[in-house]
Amino acid sequence: MTTFTIKINEKTKAGKAFRAMTETFLKNAKGIEIIENPSDTEEKVYNLEFLKMIKARAENIKDKSKWTLLDPNDVWGSLGLR
Repeated sequence: MTTFTIKINEKTKAGKAFRAMTETFLKNAKGIEIIENPSDTEEKVYNLEFLKMIKARAENIKDKSKWTLLDPNDVWGSLGLR
């Protein structure tokens, strides 16, 4: 028995056509089995903590009172790290 793994981007025209073609020609063929990997077909979800962090930072960007102005001639001094 030989196993082939093929990644298909179903968002592209070629990917849709290839999937439709293989399902049409190979669906009822004896000796050939199409197995989908559920982890690849499901949408990947971002880490919720990461999303919260990004949203909080986006809110901080909108609030200009939280901005820190940097002097390009003295970046470390502007940050109070000198």
